[in-house]
Amino acid sequence: MLPPSLYNWSSIEVFSVGFNMLYGSIPGDIGSKFPKLQHFALTRNHFTGTIPSSISNISSLEVLRLINNRFRGYVPPTLGKLGTIQELSLAYNRLEANDNKGWEFIISLANCSQLQQLILGFNSFEGQLPNSIMNLSTNLQKLYLGYNRISGSIPADIGSLVGLESLIIGNNYLSGVIPESIGKLENLNELTLSNNRLSGLMPSSLGNLSQLISFYASYCNLEGPLPASLGGLKNLFALDLLRNYNLNGSIPREIFKLPSLSWYLDLSYNSLSGLIPMEVGSLANLNELTLSGNRLSGQIPYSIQNCIVLELLLLDNNLFDGSIPQSLKNIKGLSKLNLTMNKFSGSIPIALGSIGNLHELYLAHNNLSGSIPLVLQKVISLTKLDVSFNNLQGKVPNEGVFRNITYLAVVGNINLCGGTPQLQLAPCPTDPLNKNRKKMSKSLVISLAVVGAIMFSLSFILLAWILYKKLKPSKMILAPNSIIDENYNRIPSHALFRGTNEFSEVNLLGRGSYGAVYKCVLDTEELTLAVKVFNLGQSRYSKSFEAECEAMRRIRHRCLIKIITSCSSINHQGQEFKALVFEFMPNGNLDRWLHPKSQEPNTNNTLSLAQRLDIVVNIVDVVEYLHNYCQPLVIHCDLKPSNILLAEDMSARVGDFGISRILQENTGEGMQASSTGIRGSIGYVAPEYGEGSVVSTAGDIYSLGILLLEMFTGRSPTEGTFQDSLDLHKFVQDALPDRAFEIADTTMWLHIGHHDNIASIRIQECLISIFRLGLSCSKKQPRDRALTRDVAREMHAIRNAHLKFIGRPGPEREASTREIQSIIE
Repeated sequence: MLPPSLYNWSSIEVFSVGFNMLYGSIPGDIGSKFPKLQHFALTRNHFTGTIPSSISNISSLEVLRLINNRFRGYVPPTLGKLGTIQELSLAYNRLEANDNKGWEFIISLANCSQLQQLILGFNSFEGQLPNSIMNLSTNLQKLYLGYNRISGSIPADIGSLVGLESLIIGNNYLSGVIPESIGKLENLNELTLSNNRLSGLMPSSLGNLSQLISFYASYCNLEGPLPASLGGLKNLFALDLLRNYNLNGSIPREIFKLPSLSWYLDLSYNSLSGLIPMEVGSLANLNELTLSGNRLSGQIPYSIQNCIVLELLLLDNNLFDGSIPQSLKNIKGLSKLNLTMNKFSGSIPIALGSIGNLHELYLAHNNLSGSIPLVLQKVISLTKLDVSFNNLQGKVPNEGVFRNITYLAVVGNINLCGGTPQLQLAPCPTDPLNKNRKKMSKSLVISLAVVGAIMFSLSFILLAWILYKKLKPSKMILAPNSIIDENYNRIPSHALFRGTNEFSEVNLLGRGSYGAVYKCVLDTEELTLAVKVFNLGQSRYSKSFEAECEAMRRIRHRCLIKIITSCSSINHQGQEFKALVFEFMPNGNLDRWLHPKSQEPNTNNTLSLAQRLDIVVNIVDVVEYLHNYCQPLVIHCDLKPSNILLAEDMSARVGDFGISRILQENTGEGMQASSTGIRGSIGYVAPEYGEGSVVSTAGDIYSLGILLLEMFTGRSPTEGTFQDSLDLHKFVQDALPDRAFEIADTTMWLHIGHHDNIASIRIQECLISIFRLGLSCSKKQPRDRALTRDVAREMHAIRNAHLKFIGRPGPEREASTREIQSIIE
């Protein structure tokens, strides 16, 4: 704590003790202690309590900087008395405001004509942004309101703050449109609107912001075409419009002519269409170009070779066709190239082997043919290569970088052979007519041929007899809709029987209403599988098998459980036998990690906060894929911990589609009638299903919300403490926001040990965000629940914000990076 004697130095003008480990509170009578104080800074310490209103009596105060502490309560409404104040920085605290109380200080600040910086990000401000904020000084240069829970719309006359240079209002709940008047902020160099609920068209007046350096508007609901006026942003360094989904039309060629655009251009996961203009070659200084997840078509312009400093080129999930341009070889610094899920044809260009800095190359799900170029063996930087699901043929290289490449995927190319043993491909055939055989005499050739034919016939007869004897008890027939991974041979019934030790309890992994899952180790002991055997005593179990086959036939996602084959046969007792064979998940299901039985919780059998966030993101990504991108759309109907499997790296795989429903028409949030009553599991099933409502995506969102609450509280929705009117949803709702730590699963803290006050603040913010998202998903009425895409957007934002705090790089760039850095500075 600061020594009380410090406050006796009445002549102090600068009081700055930032970046220490000091704690305590600001004295209530500080206004009378330092009558000459001009600069008061407590940045990044552990101070608590409220901001005393007497601080408004220090008439000489120019800078009040309380960033990164634990102050809470309301900001004093009398701050407007600080007539000389130039900077008011209160970010990273627990300060509050809502529609009823707390925003009064904004009204009073209208009297502060010299105010240049108002930094309020990372607090607990909520409710509508008061229109009185437009009465602030025209000298205001920085307005930071990001990472709060502010709702309502951006004031229509935001353009009256003509002195603004930085406007950061991302990561809130703002809705409505971007006001046309924003174009009046001609001094603006940084604009962050990301992670809000903004909608409507982008105003053409944005093109007036000629001084703008960075523009972030990702994860919003903006729609319509990109205005060509964006070509007026002559100083733009970075443009991020990721995941607005409804931005459509072609990309204006004016954007590709921006002379200063050099950090990155991200227009991914929208609905943009048409060609990439030839003007893309004008972006000679651009580091990253991301256009993934749109409807762009045509060929990649050869002019892209002029983007000589490009490091990332991501064009996946589009409709590009033609051949992959040889001109890519001129982009010597290209580190990551992703062309997955397009319609590229022809061969893989040998020219790619001359890109010496290439680390990751993704070409899966195209129409490529020919062989994998041997020259790629010499690209020593290459760590990841995915050429899955093309029409490639010939030998897979196994020398050079292919000996120890981190990730190599070649599935879905039935004519590939050779490669490393891990790929489990068939060996390549050798040439039967080598030079020595050519020298053999004609008679010897004939003799060998006759002998060979006889031996082959005998061998064939013997092999047929053996197979007949072995397969007689159980004839294994592949179901019509089987999905066969080219890396696996068809598995005979006796191999499954032996591999599970006759489906013994020792190998039982789990049991449900529709069947049981067993661990299966094949004879080679090099391949471990999971076999799901269905109960067939009633017709609904057979329908479950058919439903799961049909669902798994249609869908493919990295976070879905991978099916190897499906089997239908008659067992040795003459009974019908149906089973699905999956990849084996060594870490079991999520339920055993959330609720370890008969074990003392420790770091080996529980999940950390970061692991849970990663798992939820995996699950949400699958749900978003099923609801929005799968053709046709799929409703899972049974999301719960026991249906979430964990791979060796603890990434999640969603499984069990036994009661899923496939929508015959893609109708967005469409529905289909249920013919089997309640679809789902007690505790997770949407309440409207119990009332006979039709199956919908909103039902999955309810289950997802309950699953999310369970993962971070450690409480099952069916546990005995929840009865009468109390359920998991209400339990969490009643605890927020003050008791987020209290209701959180304490086993998470086993992984991080002691955390200081700053860490506690960040963790609590993360937990509150998670719980609020879970509550918005699990509301009783389907119409009140969050939409799938909004859940995915918010979940990614929560996870990425936490990753940045703990210093772990996330998979996607967050627009708030510069914001956070600016606030800390």
